[in-house]
Amino acid sequence: MRTLNIGILAHVDAGKTSLTERLLFDHGAVDRLGSVDAGDTRTDDGGIERRRGITIRSAVAAFTVGDTRVNLIDTPGHSDFVAEVERALEVLDGAVLLLSAVEGVQARTRVLMRALRRLRLPTLVFVNKIDRAGARTDGLLGDVRRLLTPHVAPLTEVTDAGTPRARVAVRAPDGRTAEALAEVDTEILAALVDGPEPTGQDVARALAARTADGSFHPLYHGSALGGQGVAELVEGLLGLVPATTPDTSGGTTDDTSGGTSGGTEPHGTVFAVRPGPAGERTAYLRLYGGEVHPRRRLTFLRRESDGRTTEVSGRVTRLDVVGGDATLTAGNIAALTVPGGLRVGDRLGGPTDRAPQFAPPTLQTLVRARHPEQAAPLRSALLALADQDPLLHARPAASGATALLLYGEVQMEVLAATLAEDFGIEAEFTPGRVRFLERPAGTGEAAEEMPWLDRTRYFATIGLRVEPGPRGSGGAFGYETELGALPRAFHQAVEETVHATLMTGLTGAAVTDYRVTLVRSGFSSPLSTAADFRGLTPLVLRRALARAGTVLHEPYQAFEAEVPADTLAAVTALLASLGADFTGTTGGDPAWIVTGELPARRVREAELRLPGLTRGEAVWSSRPCEDRPLKPGNSGPGRGVGGHSGE
Repeated sequence: MRTLNIGILAHVDAGKTSLTERLLFDHGAVDRLGSVDAGDTRTDDGGIERRRGITIRSAVAAFTVGDTRVNLIDTPGHSDFVAEVERALEVLDGAVLLLSAVEGVQARTRVLMRALRRLRLPTLVFVNKIDRAGARTDGLLGDVRRLLTPHVAPLTEVTDAGTPRARVAVRAPDGRTAEALAEVDTEILAALVDGPEPTGQDVARALAARTADGSFHPLYHGSALGGQGVAELVEGLLGLVPATTPDTSGGTTDDTSGGTSGGTEPHGTVFAVRPGPAGERTAYLRLYGGEVHPRRRLTFLRRESDGRTTEVSGRVTRLDVVGGDATLTAGNIAALTVPGGLRVGDRLGGPTDRAPQFAPPTLQTLVRARHPEQAAPLRSALLALADQDPLLHARPAASGATALLLYGEVQMEVLAATLAEDFGIEAEFTPGRVRFLERPAGTGEAAEEMPWLDRTRYFATIGLRVEPGPRGSGGAFGYETELGALPRAFHQAVEETVHATLMTGLTGAAVTDYRVTLVRSGFSSPLSTAADFRGLTPLVLRRALARAGTVLHEPYQAFEAEVPADTLAAVTALLASLGADFTGTTGGDPAWIVTGELPARRVREAELRLPGLTRGEAVWSSRPCEDRPLKPGNSGPGRGVGGHSGE
């Protein structure tokens, strides 16, 4: 039996969860059709998800068609949970991108399509809600080609759209399909230009090949609630999306390339973590090569928030393969438990070929327990939630608070509800502020020889050098001292204190992308203790950092604004005044699309002012993209940089 791992992606409220329910029901995986409104769907099983009617965490469910098992990954639609979607993209064989026939192409839809095309992931487009009043088909196809991708062709057609009588019929690949394919397939182009005309079989073969390599997108119509067009969508998934199947050596072979990765040892990715009934952490693992069976000992690689890589080892105490198999084989997904617990992003057997590119959250908030006696449980709960979503980056802050990084206000609201319902903790969040970062500007060195006498008297010798590290490396610590010059406990004390100290830099922001090297060390036995090294390290490190200097960076967001043509000048003037750097302006009458990058602290102001300039017709989307050095004259941390992150 082959396996397809298919992601369901869409703008919020386009019908993702309803489509998942319909697919499971139609193929016998569930005995009744769940409803988002009733709060009884299979994949939205959390209390908060059911009350709000939105997906917060990616969920996996499976159904079988013939000799193919389809694992459905239902992903969140709200932009505050973008990390969940990014993680899911890594483990997919293909995707279904939903549009509403009523609302059409929305801001989040464009962001998702860009990500899918960047990964060249086989993607089918499904136009949902064709039976709703106001549904469009032909006009919507034009919007798809203009706003999403020109490389698309409908494989179904609709009669009586916008009425309860709406029905779907298969549209065989024809000359119009061939003309669309000619833009991405040289053989079809040559046949159209030089002859002979491509046959239906030629077009079908090219359609399968170009869908498989992610350059072309078949489009289907239907209704998840009514069931129209869903069978045609499933037929398209089975015929056009290639599965990843294991080879004889335990690696994986992709049907589209024939290439092999990996070896006999299992390798895969943890893309989701859920709390179990007894408080244990259940991890969802997508396996790319090899096999995993119960009681097997596994070693995962984990990238820590400071950039270090650590190992997590243990035996599998629980293994539930999606679909019911006893052993997890390449291409499949399983929920498993390992003593000590796994985190999202942990890698089994090393990195994969298609790792997600996470844009870090840019909104920082402080969390405190409303009741002082819950301070310690709050800290434990936040650390547990950070294991489920490591981009939260929970860390201690002043006055017993915990600092968190988030993508937006909705995520903050969901987190507060989760703490109250799952942990019984009432938490208070400070208003979100945009997070700044410091990076070393140069190299600085400082040292103190033992005995270093002041009011505290540290029996330690420490010399440290601070220098810039590679972009995106986080923090790294190394040694130039002789191996064994210090006891292991003293080495560990210095390293841990370095990383903890650099959580606050010269301006108060966290330091990142640094390399600290221990260049001198010494101790006096039996007087020296680890406490001496923990006490002296921050003093030496601060002096070295001051000599190196730091550059303050602020986060930017990539934006896209679709605005009426007669408001283009006013909109670009506004964005320029907010510090935008423009990357493109396309379109014409009746609308222009403006793209660029904007400081994250100014995004909220743009969102609030755009409707007034565009008669409420602007469509705005933004996402975290990078950070840049703070321009002279702008305020830094703690000086009114409150902002908003998200769409």
